[in-house]
Amino acid sequence: MASKPRAAAVEPGREPVVQVKSVLNEVRETQLAVDLFRLGARLQLLEAETSLSRNRLIKLYKEVLGGSPPKGMLPFSVDWFLTWQPNIHASLFVAIHRQLQAGTSEQGIEIIVKAYRLYLEQMPPEPGHDPVLSLTRAWTLMRFLGSNMLTTARCRCCRGEYLILPQGHYQFVCGLCKVPSRAGKTRKVLDEVAALARA
Repeated sequence: MASKPRAAAVEPGREPVVQVKSVLNEVRETQLAVDLFRLGARLQLLEAETSLSRNRLIKLYKEVLGGSPPKGMLPFSVDWFLTWQPNIHASLFVAIHRQLQAGTSEQGIEIIVKAYRLYLEQMPPEPGHDPVLSLTRAWTLMRFLGSNMLTTARCRCCRGEYLILPQGHYQFVCGLCKVPSRAGKTRKVLDEVAALARA
């Protein structure tokens, strides 16, 4: 009778390589989950970007933020990104993301997180308020761009690039060069203009 194949020998005191990689990957994903929760990420984002179980993610969320994760669906419409103020903030994030992407080999959620942190430095939320662009919306935005549901166009006045629908017209004028009357000429508007000009 043929003998069973022997398992590869492992030196005493050493774990198999596969197990070590699995443990290291779990540690990395756990730290990523903690960072994402602290930046305001929704549970569904982490389910898509990590291999951690839903129960594990819920326990992590409660431990990090001291409460249960919010329920409800993720944003699924491109319309929000085309309204005046969100378009400015989302376009700034895309500009930062593209600059980072051009200078690194990193991809996926890691570069999104780096770009989002830089976005928050440029556009910090007002005290007691959430950022205009949440991390979950920023992540969703990159998926919309990747599936060609949104694209960018250069404003014919300031030459900055802004988010538009793929079938947007060529003579595009951005919402900063043609500010809607409802927006007002506030200090906040001017700060947003300056931030986007620096991107």
